[in-house]
Amino acid sequence: MDGNPENPWACAVGDRKLEAAAHLLRRRFRDSPRILAVGCGDGTEAAVLAELLDCEVVGVDVVDRFHPDAERRVELVRADARQLPFPDNSFDVVFSYHALEHIPEADKALREIGRVVRPKGSLWIGTPNRSRLLGYLGSRDASARDKVMWNLEEWLMRVRGRFRNELGAHAGFTGSELREMLESDFEAVEDETSAYYALLYARHQWLLATLERLRLGRYVYPAIYFAAERT
Repeated sequence: MDGNPENPWACAVGDRKLEAAAHLLRRRFRDSPRILAVGCGDGTEAAVLAELLDCEVVGVDVVDRFHPDAERRVELVRADARQLPFPDNSFDVVFSYHALEHIPEADKALREIGRVVRPKGSLWIGTPNRSRLLGYLGSRDASARDKVMWNLEEWLMRVRGRFRNELGAHAGFTGSELREMLESDFEAVEDETSAYYALLYARHQWLLATLERLRLGRYVYPAIYFAAERT
């Protein structure tokens, strides 16, 4: 990874999406929380989160190769989210950023997350919004052609009634679907989608306010973000 060799995450810490998530996550902290990042990929996400929040982070993913720099910064564990190798009540916060839609039997993963979260602990989770009209507009590593083709493919799946994760689509969940799943294992569930996009697009507050006033956010926002707490 390029950047300052003493801080290999310097360039990644500038990820505005992860910074917005970290800001919302920080509001729910106890002092010096222990965080579990579920679905952390090669571990970079967990390492960046540790830098942004200056706390202990453990990352889990089914991948078998983690980035060496990430392994030096945080503890990384190969594990299935549906069978986490941690005792009950192990973490103050669980963070899952666009991973749940890739996990078969996502409800089992959420039950496992609920098991390892301590009393008064929190889950912060984001997934694609299955009610979206368009997606991928903010993808930095995709061409305009890619974005058009991906959206066309998704619309074709909708027409065929196949726009679901279990049928191979990168669909995510509707807000009501995700809320219902979270309420099975957590007592307090809060939709933070609007708050997340308000941070991400702070210069466009008038547009976001208009979307909220017209109740169009559920169709326009490409992803949804929820916080859930154990009381």
